[in-house]
Amino acid sequence: MIKNVKNKVVFLTFFFAVLPLCLVGCDKKAPPPKAKPPVTKPVAKKPVVQQQLSSATGFKTSAVAVDFATKKDPFKAYVTSTKGPLSPKRNRYGQIIPILNYDLTQFSVKGIIVGLKENSALILDPTGKPYVVKAGMEIGRNEGKITKITSTYIEVFEQYRDEAGKLKKSTTKLMLPKKE
Repeated sequence: MIKNVKNKVVFLTFFFAVLPLCLVGCDKKAPPPKAKPPVTKPVAKKPVVQQQLSSATGFKTSAVAVDFATKKDPFKAYVTSTKGPLSPKRNRYGQIIPILNYDLTQFSVKGIIVGLKENSALILDPTGKPYVVKAGMEIGRNEGKITKITSTYIEVFEQYRDEAGKLKKSTTKLMLPKKE
């Protein structure tokens, strides 16, 4: 019990010693603390880039200006088909015929039959597939039409537009090879 009383005495003395110090601090009306100015982050300065003089602007050329309106556009597609470059061509009836998908120079004439009514010919495409053709039939990539079949050649008329958009007309003769 003595310890209990001793602890109370120590506590009360400490309490009464600290209490006046707290009250003294509360009596004064101190001005409110000054607000700190807002901290602004330094603005990042853009690095100074040294301007480099172009060697192209320093020279004056005496060359004549080139008019590119008459030149072929190297970036324009060579094939202007809307179906795609690998799509097979169709004849006027909508049928897919392989004979329309090769250039005319790739065909070889293997035989010509001269008949009473009309002539016909046997031609081979580049893959070796044979076709029997008659006058009026379509052949080749450029919408060629067989106009005449004689005993020595096949005449094909082509009318198409080239990559510049100009209309081209040509007549090609596919010759029957001479006998050896």
